[in-house]
Amino acid sequence: MKITALAGGVGGAKLAHGLAQVLSPEELTIIVNTGDDFEHLGLTICPDLDTVCYTLANLANPETGWGRKDETWNVIANIEKLGGPSWFRLGDSDFATHIERTRRLKEGQTLTQITQDFCKAWGIKHSILPMSDSPVRTMVNTDAGELAFQEYFVHRRCEPRVKGFRFEGVEIAEPTVGVKEAVESADVIVICPSNPWVSIDPIIKTLTPALSLKGRGRMVVAVSPIIGGKAIKGPAAKMFSELGIEPSALAVAKHYRNILDGFVLDDVDSNLEDEIKKINMKTWKTNTLMNNVSDRTRLANDVLHFIGSLLT
Repeated sequence: MKITALAGGVGGAKLAHGLAQVLSPEELTIIVNTGDDFEHLGLTICPDLDTVCYTLANLANPETGWGRKDETWNVIANIEKLGGPSWFRLGDSDFATHIERTRRLKEGQTLTQITQDFCKAWGIKHSILPMSDSPVRTMVNTDAGELAFQEYFVHRRCEPRVKGFRFEGVEIAEPTVGVKEAVESADVIVICPSNPWVSIDPIIKTLTPALSLKGRGRMVVAVSPIIGGKAIKGPAAKMFSELGIEPSALAVAKHYRNILDGFVLDDVDSNLEDEIKKINMKTWKTNTLMNNVSDRTRLANDVLHFIGSLLT
């Protein structure tokens, strides 16, 4: 069985890592959101892509889930001392990633090629693919005006009230050959517990209409990033509320209602199970918190057991 996972952010990276513990490189491909990529200090920064790669390489900071473990901060400290922008905290090891990526992009290499080389250098066996080699930029419509995602998320600390989203460049961006093959050859698509609005929607909008997640009898399953009405990390619950939608696992299921066959929710949300089933989805309840690698592997196995039950 071939599985293609869609991921972005810390929650998505954790489940992708769990899946990589129990599935071989031939069985698992991970497609990552690049809508939150941006240019900063003259460098191309790919936050979700790097978070997924660092996590699978066991290089991620275990306390934050993003950035590098055992990081030092000499460069950013000196940039700040010189009066430069320091609101987006980049560690010294992390800087090397962005510098080398930018150098190669300027030479004409694709983001996919560069990511493959980085994964090889970091000892990652599974295929990690950016959703597109063309730039897509997530823009957040807020009560403070339209903001680039990292401006909203990091610089403004998610404080402006969200009104909607726009994905700049998505109309002309195309999935790479690798992404097309990963979707077309997949038996199951797993949507990781990532923010539906800003981590998963950019991927889906890049894939369609050129490529549909549902096809050839392919099954699509999602894991809720909302537990008990709250997001474990990030602004997903805040976004739902500000868009007039009560944040819940049910709201996530409804967001994906046109593409999902199955939905994984946390045990604490068992009261929502019947409502989710009413929108024509099979459900699976389990502990979806991932506090450590053991939890990631356990949840990955639960997701695979759920998939197995759907296929029988």
